[in-house]
Amino acid sequence: MPNDAVASVSDLHFLTITEAARLIEARQLSPVTLTRAFLDRIAAIDPQLNAYLLVTADRALEQARAAEAEIMAGNYRGPMHGIPVGLKDIYCTAGIRTTSHSRTRANYVPAFDATTVSKLYQAGGILLGKLATHEFAHGGPSFDLPWPPARNPWNRDHFTGGSSSGSGAGVAAGLMMGALGSDTGGSIRNPAALCGLVGLKPTYGLVSRFGVYTNSFSYDHAGPMTWSAEDCAILLQAIAGHDPNDPASVDRPVPDYRASLTGNIRGLRIGILRHLFEEDVPVPSVAKTALEEAFSVLRGLGATLEDVRIRPAQVYYDVKITGAESELYAVHEPALRTQLGDFGEDFLGRTLGALLISGADYVQASRWRRVLIAEMAPLYAKYDLLVTAAPGPAPRLDGWRTIGFWQKPSLTTPFNVTGGPALVQCVGYTPDGLPLSMQIIGRPFGDATVLRVAHAYEAATPWRARRPSLDPNPAFSTALPPVPDPAQPDISVARCDEIAAVCRRAGLTLGERVFRQLCATAPYVDAMVGRLRRDPEFYEEPVSIVCLG
Repeated sequence: MPNDAVASVSDLHFLTITEAARLIEARQLSPVTLTRAFLDRIAAIDPQLNAYLLVTADRALEQARAAEAEIMAGNYRGPMHGIPVGLKDIYCTAGIRTTSHSRTRANYVPAFDATTVSKLYQAGGILLGKLATHEFAHGGPSFDLPWPPARNPWNRDHFTGGSSSGSGAGVAAGLMMGALGSDTGGSIRNPAALCGLVGLKPTYGLVSRFGVYTNSFSYDHAGPMTWSAEDCAILLQAIAGHDPNDPASVDRPVPDYRASLTGNIRGLRIGILRHLFEEDVPVPSVAKTALEEAFSVLRGLGATLEDVRIRPAQVYYDVKITGAESELYAVHEPALRTQLGDFGEDFLGRTLGALLISGADYVQASRWRRVLIAEMAPLYAKYDLLVTAAPGPAPRLDGWRTIGFWQKPSLTTPFNVTGGPALVQCVGYTPDGLPLSMQIIGRPFGDATVLRVAHAYEAATPWRARRPSLDPNPAFSTALPPVPDPAQPDISVARCDEIAAVCRRAGLTLGERVFRQLCATAPYVDAMVGRLRRDPEFYEEPVSIVCLG
């Protein structure tokens, strides 16, 4: 561009979408210059983070040149025009490999784009590449897959959170300006929290899931991950809207999310779900302190906060895991029968637990889900928003054990069950520099209000000025931790024999390690489905499609 005033700036990769869009619209920054800056940054930094599975450099430069030509011709499309982004590698991209970070899909090249990808292209977005995830957006971190797991840019020995792991690492490290992730039980919010981003699980039905590889039909959400709240609003605007190809998509007007960022939250009523992080899923004291300070900021901005309770996190976790693992197993059942040895051990350690869940258990979980959704109505009537902790700080990569997935509930899962919007944002850092985050939960289709509060908090605090410091030439080992040994089963020989019979009936041949992990999982699955068993009335129907519109 003739007025490419910032072409020589060395830190273009740390511009926000908002800042870059302003410069691009004013013809002071070329999308080609910006894209090349990111490609250079990826080449220099990503070998130590593994955020990308595939860099689409030629495609990105082609799109950048087209964007520049359109803008110079007076055809500016809006704030995503010329903005380089990444896609979690479960988003189908026509003619571009989409692996789901799994050996079983290593050579899959879809012939179509996911609806969200098409919308990004229509908005003028530029695709830098496909991003690391946990296997099929589920198992991980895994150390036995064709590609290594992403590492946390705040400390490379630590976990990014999952499953949108490359999205979290890449946005934080300045390897892209924003990314699309997916959230079935926290997979946008976990990495956003552990990497210090803004990550939004939109209301179920607001953003199309078509062309995003299914984890769970009734729990999956697609959504944005960015550095700032305003960036999140811009990216959400580009991808939201009805899609007839998604049976859960809701046909309703999409508001102007950016216009909602007024900075004014005076008079909003906010309920603090304190029990979630003090009793149900306790967080470290440093996180509690950061949360209390964040609540004080919200009060100082004119909001009214008071403590409120929902059911214990374990109830929501039981419902979600029973339902979602059953759906996930159904998605992968054909491949599990024919390619079981090609899956990672962590994915199998989660997914095969569904063998121990009956059809009746699945239906009871879905009936429970309807109850839990209905119980939110009085809270939505009394409060404009709810707040609680987000996960964090990030644990070490080598500390992960598969059995942990079954052993304790989650701070994020309740809001997949209820389906409304839930956003995480940074509220500080530990003394050793790991991000700490807060979670903001809204009424169904109250995404604009959630973003408004996040934006107001962000403007009143200093956290967005801090980025990871990454040396392009670090003294750093790329060696992965060993694949953890399976947990030791604590069940009888007779119960192991029963599980072996279940596997045979399912047509599955399990190796010794995988079978041992399944047997170790059994007591947790049994306890989970046992807690859901009750004597409901015949007319208490399950949730078929979660329609919140």
